[in-house]
Amino acid sequence: MSLEGKVAIVTGSGRGLGLAYAQELARQGAAVVVNDVDEATASDAVACIEALGGRAVAVVAPVGPTDTAKRLVSTAVDAFGGLDILVTNAGVLRDTVLWKMSDDDFDTVIDVHLRGTFTCVREAATYMKDHGVAGRIICIGSPTGQRGNFGQTNYAAAKAGIVGMVRTWALELKRAGITANAVIPVAATAMTATVPYFAAAVEADAAGEPMPAFFRHDLGFGTSDDVSGIIAYLASDAAADVTGQAIGIGGDRLQLWSHPEAVATAYHEGGWTTEALHDGFAEAVGDLQPVGEKFPPLPEDLQRS
Repeated sequence: MSLEGKVAIVTGSGRGLGLAYAQELARQGAAVVVNDVDEATASDAVACIEALGGRAVAVVAPVGPTDTAKRLVSTAVDAFGGLDILVTNAGVLRDTVLWKMSDDDFDTVIDVHLRGTFTCVREAATYMKDHGVAGRIICIGSPTGQRGNFGQTNYAAAKAGIVGMVRTWALELKRAGITANAVIPVAATAMTATVPYFAAAVEADAAGEPMPAFFRHDLGFGTSDDVSGIIAYLASDAAADVTGQAIGIGGDRLQLWSHPEAVATAYHEGGWTTEALHDGFAEAVGDLQPVGEKFPPLPEDLQRS
């Protein structure tokens, strides 16, 4: 599964999950283009990878604009001679409820997550296709994009859109031998560190101790390193037949998310008029689908006030 000789771009890889992805790709042998909006953070990430024997360069720029996507691809080609792997991880949050969300709150998140994924994938896939590279496109989604989450209209829309684009790209890029997949990670991050439910897990991680089994097994919640393996696997030749998938990972758990499918089908001769729906909707569709994440109760020993 070695990635020796491969070249990867990882957006938003100065810290957190993105840095873990970049480090694992480098550990497996790939040369990596690191990306962050902060020059010091990007430089530290490059130094960290090089200290472990890897090869890396940085592009300091926000994703979203086409110019950034072009810089990322040209840097990969100029520094390392080509491009085989793209991981679109860069993102921002502007959380607030619908009636308080400003145009800027919405546009900023959509621009970085959704447009940034689109422009980077378009540039990378074009290079791969034009140069006969059987490349790997790996886009980062979120459980919020799969199920929704209170206060995250913008983030949910962007992450759901990313999965929709991935399924489309898998179809469009198949003939070129380029795969496109979405990864749905669950891990301790700066965002989850503020959620009381995860406090015991975050405390353990910060202390360098193993997270309790309840989090790792029951919730599939772990560290950034727990997620990085799926990135390197999907980037490898071993995953050449895996495309168009949404793959969840975290802690000790691996999941394959279903593509949306009808869960109930009913017919009414003459069509479903308002009156027919009034009389028969509940019986026709059965149980409605759940909305949002449903977490099990915390064991008493893991509760924090």
